[in-house]
Amino acid sequence: MSPFSMLRKSMKFLLAKPVTWAANRFSSAPNQADVNKALTELYGEITSNPGKEGLLIIFRPSQHPVIIFTDLHKGARNGSDDFMPAEETYLAALDYYNQNGFYYLNLGDSEELWENNIFQILTHNKATFEAEKAFIERKAYARLSGNHDLYWQNDPFAPLVLRMIYEHPVRAFSGVVLRVAIADRSMDIFCTHGHQGDAQSDGNAFSKWFVSWIWGPLQAFLDVNTNTPAVNHERKTLHNEFMYEWSAAQKDLVLITGHTHQPVFNSLTHLERLYLDLEHAIAENDKASIEQIKKEIPKRKKEYNHVNSKFREMKPSYFNAGCCCFDGGTITGIEIAEGQIRLVKWVKEDNKPVRKIAEEESLLLLSQKITGV
Repeated sequence: MSPFSMLRKSMKFLLAKPVTWAANRFSSAPNQADVNKALTELYGEITSNPGKEGLLIIFRPSQHPVIIFTDLHKGARNGSDDFMPAEETYLAALDYYNQNGFYYLNLGDSEELWENNIFQILTHNKATFEAEKAFIERKAYARLSGNHDLYWQNDPFAPLVLRMIYEHPVRAFSGVVLRVAIADRSMDIFCTHGHQGDAQSDGNAFSKWFVSWIWGPLQAFLDVNTNTPAVNHERKTLHNEFMYEWSAAQKDLVLITGHTHQPVFNSLTHLERLYLDLEHAIAENDKASIEQIKKEIPKRKKEYNHVNSKFREMKPSYFNAGCCCFDGGTITGIEIAEGQIRLVKWVKEDNKPVRKIAEEESLLLLSQKITGV
């Protein structure tokens, strides 16, 4: 065993329990009041003072299609690199969206900077940075930061690094508001990573610096799982419910986040949607659909066995783009195009990436449901 491995083993023995205790004591799971305050302040700052914390974009979906991806967690091609199996799928998706003139909005955690330094990631992800650069050259790219890549907003040299990567000035923001005009109504689509209200990653400047440079690297060095929302079902539930509750209380607004790695469409998870579909199939006495849905439900319950008690009456105000690091190379995202909002999955079939529409809704119908008119 190398001296480094021996040091790591010894440090893990000594510090694993204290670090796990600290993670649980100062949990990353937020409370509703913190989430409400953080989201309200960020949305207000973007809409009243665009350009500082985020972009306000007057958006015409018939003219400017948008693809929203989140949570790539690009790594260094080692055993903990979750993005590596999805790289081929991601590159195929970006080629499709670039060829079709889409604007690319990245919601953050694009790079896994808790476990790697940026130069390790640059060495092993040149193809993906080049693919993203194609959108920048069309002035069709916006980047947000998440809790795992806070570096892009915290480090004074980050703008220089981004310029080196893309050969163009690029800035990481905290959010983007797409202001959509639909028929005689207007609706804001507020996009952010979704860690707002997180005590570890959304605090003051010192706490953000501490997470970027001390807390994250320490967890990675010790190989300690501190149950962040992406790997803990209970935390996923809390984050999604808190995000939904804030969005449902707003007027003429839809919230799109990432962070939990769990796709949500019209405020419903896939499992909740299946239960609604099953009720409809039973009411219609559609025996074929009933049988198919009953086979699908146990598969989804293995992934995520939580159903919100209010799932039959949820206001369709919350969406989650999922992630770009699922097992098997699958990635998910949110498309806004041709008057529709869609949850899309890019999956490998016969070893080739294929785009599939998982859910779809008319923006006009969505805006009517949001306003109740």
